[in-house]
Amino acid sequence: MPKAKLQALTTGGSAAEVEVAFYDALQKGDVAQLMACWADEDDIVCVHPGGARLIGAGAIRAAFEALLAQGPVPIHLEHVQCVDALASSVHSVIERIEIDTPAGRHEAWVIATNVYHKTAQGWRMVAHHASPGTPHKPMPLTDAPSVLH
Repeated sequence: MPKAKLQALTTGGSAAEVEVAFYDALQKGDVAQLMACWADEDDIVCVHPGGARLIGAGAIRAAFEALLAQGPVPIHLEHVQCVDALASSVHSVIERIEIDTPAGRHEAWVIATNVYHKTAQGWRMVAHHASPGTPHKPMPLTDAPSVLH
């Protein structure tokens, strides 16, 4: 299966630009753009809220095709926290998702981690792991003690 290419994602980009393209693709329901954000590696991994661990582009594409078959996802990023290194970037994000129910439109929040590596093709996502959603907005980030144990 040929790989989707996204011209905007080049070696001159950044992990943050790939993240914007990824969430833009979800909002537009564009599987080709979404998959162009992922690295061309066999061991990329994705975990949807409450779902199984999906490994490889085929499994990830199939899951997003099923998700987007219902239409675009009204998702918005809030509180992005990044840890950057020379060739990797880890983003802890809060996703605010609008959900239509019989009782009207509601919001849900999901805490997710997105991992990006700098590849020969530029920055690409190698992992997306999202927690089960909650109907309550997560508490704001606070300064935690430097020693957890």
